[in-house]
Amino acid sequence: MELSKEQSREIIAKRIAKEFSEGDVITLGIGLPTEVANHIPHDIHVIFQSENGLLGVGHRDLSAADNPKVINAGGMAVTTKPGAAFFDTQMSFTMIRGGHVDATVLGALQVDQHGNLANWMIPGAFVPGMGGAMDLVVGAKRVIIAMEHTSKGQSRIVKNCTLPLTAANEVDLIVTERCVIEVTPQGLLLKEINPLFSLDEVIASTDADLIVPDHLIKIAV
Repeated sequence: MELSKEQSREIIAKRIAKEFSEGDVITLGIGLPTEVANHIPHDIHVIFQSENGLLGVGHRDLSAADNPKVINAGGMAVTTKPGAAFFDTQMSFTMIRGGHVDATVLGALQVDQHGNLANWMIPGAFVPGMGGAMDLVVGAKRVIIAMEHTSKGQSRIVKNCTLPLTAANEVDLIVTERCVIEVTPQGLLLKEINPLFSLDEVIASTDADLIVPDHLIKIAV
């Protein structure tokens, strides 16, 4: 089954949006993770933190020309919710490193079956910097990875990361357009599957070993 990039991103963002509880403080990485904010259920109130110094991030600001200075960490113009607070980077990372963030959603280049994450550089390619991911993965109480299952036909979920690590043993949950995988002490537990893909397709497109339970929940698409 071939999905467009837009379809894949929407499936991933919608599924991750179901992971949060009332009052959670959540930091979203740039790119795909920012789309999670568009799918939070109306009966759940969460607080989004942007690592560049904003607590109480609202939806995207489509009239950015009116206020180009209110942006998220990816440089996109955003609105603010009532009670939002602005602060410097030092305070932002004090919040992150101090364990005050309930969950972070980040993209990835690779995740392996030990919960290791590689998401900041490809050797030989231009790298603008590490960003805040290294702090987020060790400071947040829960680390959720949002990424497409494969890249150029190669699995992003591997036995052992071959790219430089962002952090070791910190990933809790992996959500792709094909499935939901929980990182456990025993290995990668396949919890949910997109009904557009067969179990054989998911296993074949995953380099890492998967623990497959007797019952799999179907992702709503």
